[in-house]
Amino acid sequence: MSRQDELYEQASTTLGGALERLARAYEAEPDKCRDLLQEIHIALWRSFEKFDGRCSLRTWVYRVAHNVAVSLITRRRTNKQAFLSLDEVDVSSIAVDAEVDIDRKRSFERLLAVIKELRPLDRQVILLYLEGLDATSIGEITGFPSSYVTTKVHRIKKTLSRRFQKGNSNVS
Repeated sequence: MSRQDELYEQASTTLGGALERLARAYEAEPDKCRDLLQEIHIALWRSFEKFDGRCSLRTWVYRVAHNVAVSLITRRRTNKQAFLSLDEVDVSSIAVDAEVDIDRKRSFERLLAVIKELRPLDRQVILLYLEGLDATSIGEITGFPSSYVTTKVHRIKKTLSRRFQKGNSNVS
C-alpha cells in the first residue's frame, strides 16, 4: 500500500463521520450530498500525493474538504441564487410547526437550513466550529488569523441565535 493510500485510509477512518456531516451541511438533497461526499473523497485521495506533514492530518482533510464543498456550491449557485449576508438570512421562511419545533432533530435541521444560507466563508467557519475545532485550527484551515476567526465565530453565533429565535417567535 502506498503512502498516499495509507494517509487516505487513516483520514477516511478517523474523519469519515465529520466528512459526512460536512457534506450534509452543504447539500440538503441526498443525491447531491452523496455526489459531494464522493468528490471530497476523490480530492482527498489525490491531495495526499502532495501532503508533506506541515500541518496535522485533520487540518489537511478539513481544508481540502471545505475547499471542494465551497467550490462546488459556488459553481452551482453562481447564476441561480445569490448568497446572503448574515443580516439577510431569514429563518422565518423555514416553515416548522410548533409541535415539531420541540423535536431536537427538527431544530437541528432548521439550524442547518440557516447555515446553508450563509456565505461560503461564514458557513465554513461555523461548520468547523461546530465540529469542535478551536480558533487556531480553524485559522490553519482557512488561512485567517485566530483572532479574526474568534471574532467571526462570535458574530456568526450571535446572528444565528438571533435569526433562530426570530424564527421561533414567528411560529405559534
